[in-house]
Amino acid sequence: MNFSALDGFIVLAYLVVITLIGFRIARRQKSSVDYFLGGHTLSWWAVGCSIVASETSTLTFISVPGLAYKGEYHFLQLALGYLVGRLLVSVFFIPAYYRGKLQTAYEFLGRRFGVTLRRTTSVVFIVTRVLASGVRLFAAAIPVHILTGLSYPMSIFLVGSFTLFYTLVGGLSAVVTMDVLQLALYLAGAGASVLLMLHRMPGHLADVVAAATANGMNKFEVFNLSWGGSIRGFFSMPYTLLGGLLGGTFLTMASHGTDHLLVQRLLACRTVRDSQKALMLDAVLIVLQFAFFLFLGTCLSTFYPGVPYDQLGLASSDEIFPRFIIDTLPRGLAGLVIAGVLASAMGSLSSAINSLASSASLDLFTSTRAGSELWKRNELLFSRLFTVLWGCILMFGAMLFTDSHSTVVELGLKITSFTYGGLLGTFFLGLFDYRANETGALTGFLAGVAAMSAVLALADIDLTWHTMIGCLVTVAVGSSVSRLRSRGLRR
Repeated sequence: MNFSALDGFIVLAYLVVITLIGFRIARRQKSSVDYFLGGHTLSWWAVGCSIVASETSTLTFISVPGLAYKGEYHFLQLALGYLVGRLLVSVFFIPAYYRGKLQTAYEFLGRRFGVTLRRTTSVVFIVTRVLASGVRLFAAAIPVHILTGLSYPMSIFLVGSFTLFYTLVGGLSAVVTMDVLQLALYLAGAGASVLLMLHRMPGHLADVVAAATANGMNKFEVFNLSWGGSIRGFFSMPYTLLGGLLGGTFLTMASHGTDHLLVQRLLACRTVRDSQKALMLDAVLIVLQFAFFLFLGTCLSTFYPGVPYDQLGLASSDEIFPRFIIDTLPRGLAGLVIAGVLASAMGSLSSAINSLASSASLDLFTSTRAGSELWKRNELLFSRLFTVLWGCILMFGAMLFTDSHSTVVELGLKITSFTYGGLLGTFFLGLFDYRANETGALTGFLAGVAAMSAVLALADIDLTWHTMIGCLVTVAVGSSVSRLRSRGLRR
């Protein structure tokens, strides 16, 4: 194992620096708007980079290289759908949010349909985010576990505690600032790893290309044009072209249009235009980032020439890149890349903590009369108390996945897909169906979640289709019930 005292010093220095930055930013906070939305003064380019770091950083750094190690680049089809989805969110969702001067995504539903639906969707977001972010935090614990020999629960606690601290003192401004720095750090670490692998191969890039295309295979293949031989086979096959494009589009509209983890950042920009520019910057960067980390995985499969991960003594493909970091990188560089792994983890985790605290306090706590009175008297104190609460809950949530053998990127997508369809369909009703009412929207949302429960329990349908199915069921049921309800009232 090549991890030295120098590497440990680099990692420790990184943790100290982020803590000091959090303290410095904390001085600027006067209200909950400053704490949760950066006072609506954040730069669009910083928000765009922050979204990239928040949404996929841990999963990308750890799990996507593992996917390419095992197979092709079919996962990239999802990223192409992400481009389309972000464009639609930029055109339809963002202007609606700014017209209402909202602080959370679910406040829009509260104004459109009533406080019951606002609270319901907020609770669903909270539960889903705890589970999905728990997966990401567990992914961050993998290299810490391999490096130190600490148990997974102790590794989770170590990463979670430092992240909670700078999020607690600095709020969203600290989160976004650190996301930008962490994005640069983990990309630099991953880039250094690729260069080292290529340097150690006699033919450099030519060796990677030769290994990826040997024996008639093509590990660089992006588009999966297979139809699975039947209708059932098509919908159960992972990462087909149509499934990737449609799945990526609907998943992005749900994540960037209804998930407060990412909507919170878009609401922190100065203007609608800045918010739209931030989202489109994210759209471009995310495709490039996925492609880069898939290529990293192909380099790993050449470096360990086609050896299955279990023959390397690993529990899953998620452990391949961390193992390379620990066993192969020279002193100093190993510390930089481990700091990059922690940076990728802490970027997404800090975003989750801050958005959970924001939604719980603004959508649930202050929507009651007693909570509203307490909030007015000391809103900054309560903002920080909610931050501590959700930071601790996330750390416990991550420990639920320590025995999972699924790749964390796919596990995370399955969790979010469970409720994303219902949330997206409810927002569609609010934005585009002027006849939709609270009864119809709430019924449609519950129907969408029930449909996804049935799909997960009874049907063999790939995760790329889940969000679209839940959304279509929600819109169909919500629209129908709204019209039946209107007719009943008229009679």
